[in-house]
Amino acid sequence: MTNMIGRRAVLLGTLGTAALSIPRARAANPIKVGCSMALTGGVAGIGKQVLAALQIWRDDVNAKGGLLGRPVDLVFYDDQSNPSNVPPIYTKLMEVDKVDLLIGPYATNMVAPAIPVIAAHNMMTIGILANAANSKFHYPRYFSMLGSGPDPEKSFSTGFFDIALQHKDDLKTIAIVGADAEFAQNAIAGARTNLKTLPFSVVYDRSYPPDTQDFSPIVRAIAAMKPDIVYGAAYPPDTIGLIRAANEVGLTPKLFGGAFIGLIITTVKMQLGPLINGIINTSAFLPAGKMMTPELKSMLTRYQVIAAQEKIDPLGYGTPPFGYAAGQTLAEAVTATNSLDPDTLAQWLHAHTVHTVVGDIAFGKDGEWTQSGAFFEQFQHIKTGSLDEFRDLTHDIVVWPDAKKTGDVIYPYAVAKKA
Repeated sequence: MTNMIGRRAVLLGTLGTAALSIPRARAANPIKVGCSMALTGGVAGIGKQVLAALQIWRDDVNAKGGLLGRPVDLVFYDDQSNPSNVPPIYTKLMEVDKVDLLIGPYATNMVAPAIPVIAAHNMMTIGILANAANSKFHYPRYFSMLGSGPDPEKSFSTGFFDIALQHKDDLKTIAIVGADAEFAQNAIAGARTNLKTLPFSVVYDRSYPPDTQDFSPIVRAIAAMKPDIVYGAAYPPDTIGLIRAANEVGLTPKLFGGAFIGLIITTVKMQLGPLINGIINTSAFLPAGKMMTPELKSMLTRYQVIAAQEKIDPLGYGTPPFGYAAGQTLAEAVTATNSLDPDTLAQWLHAHTVHTVVGDIAFGKDGEWTQSGAFFEQFQHIKTGSLDEFRDLTHDIVVWPDAKKTGDVIYPYAVAKKA
């Protein structure tokens, strides 16, 4: 493990080096911000985007003189999308690298094992895109950069079921499927909780190993139950596997969707193309309507230049804004308190609202947002899966909540799938 970490240690980052023409603050003693990030493995497709966004944030901070008059450096290691790598990485960051601040990691599966180690050192962190990771630890110096709100587990299905209730006379049964991994199981636990008060009978509820390759038997078993609704929770590799298998088997429930994290990645959407038509999916973020502020547009424009060079998600609509926002949150707390003390920063964040590119955020219990920023989209009228089809968001339609809607649900799934 030590050799792996040593090989993968990177100061200042490797992504986005062409964007470093911005003048940086100069000082002999930089503020070191440490994190692990999934740069290889199953969730690297998103991890690389988050890192690029953090590097843009670092450059912006340094262009303005740094924090507390000192430049900011990022110290990061590749956790290889492997939860067992995360605790030793954070131990090294805190005990060997002596970082001043922590951020991340990315993804529920990696954040959950990081929290006990961070807590043992009394440090603070802002986990990125982690679902209910602190719900068992209740660590007061943990903060979540994900718009799931005060009921994080339930948020990954609440909108989906609100849409289902609009057709409750037509929908009676539901199948639930997901990976046997932290994120998927949290989302499924939330779905089960929501279902306790809903008029839908569960006819299938099973998990599969994270390394599953052939999803046809799973989908055939679901199809045999003839559910009206199928709710799934999956990371990028199994998102692709489940959706391809559903199309091959001919699975056609009346409502299909859930928390397919792979569908946040533009290249995954392009790979699947018309196969995702009709799916209703939670999305971390979409810069639709009023969400596309000048500040966010500037950040995405710079991200897209880096993305072309590094061959990562070309648009970055879904997850890079959260990486940048995590950095903004950390910087705002440091600036407001004139401190790097973890307890001081945590107390300030619990008491104040921060301004970020994903909106204004206030933190409540377990470091979750006090108000939900979740929404669901339906993929509609995709013909080829070209990049241009996803660039202007005319095929990623926000269908919940009403306040953020950009279009209406096409129902049932069989009709939406052909549209």
